[in-house]
Amino acid sequence: MKSNFLNRIYRAIKIDPDLYEEVEHDKSATFQAASVVILSSLAAGIGAIHLGASNLLLGPLLSLASWYFWAFLIYIVGTKIFPDKQTKSNHGELLRTIGFSSAPGLIRVFGFTPELMTVTFIGSSLWMLACMVVGVRQALDYKSLWKAFGVVVVCWFLQALLLFLLVMLFNR
Repeated sequence: MKSNFLNRIYRAIKIDPDLYEEVEHDKSATFQAASVVILSSLAAGIGAIHLGASNLLLGPLLSLASWYFWAFLIYIVGTKIFPDKQTKSNHGELLRTIGFSSAPGLIRVFGFTPELMTVTFIGSSLWMLACMVVGVRQALDYKSLWKAFGVVVVCWFLQALLLFLLVMLFNR
């Protein structure tokens, strides 16, 4: 089981479309996907430890909440607003594919200096975006990577807007 999990992480990092198709259909991979999100978040916390230890504690909880919400947004936008004819998906499928798209975030563990942190965090973010686009394309059965990219970007803006509104609401 452990080798299967590590193999899936490796294949996710390689942006293997077959991996994203595999975890989309494997309901038992939801826990593995959550584990990838947590490990990626912990790697970011370690890589940014010079900014404070609270990243190690709060990061995984916020990452899990963000992962869950982002998958829900992509489900709504991708299946209800911009579906293809063959689009058929559910929240669980998106949780699994998006969870595994966090795998490149593991390199953030190497961001222990400000210079390395910048490189590893920006690089891993772009890499995770590429993984997420492929994962979303597979989960939503899209033919086009561009359409999957558009859905991911629209949902990122929606999530950022909602987070901004929450911060403004609680910052009064």
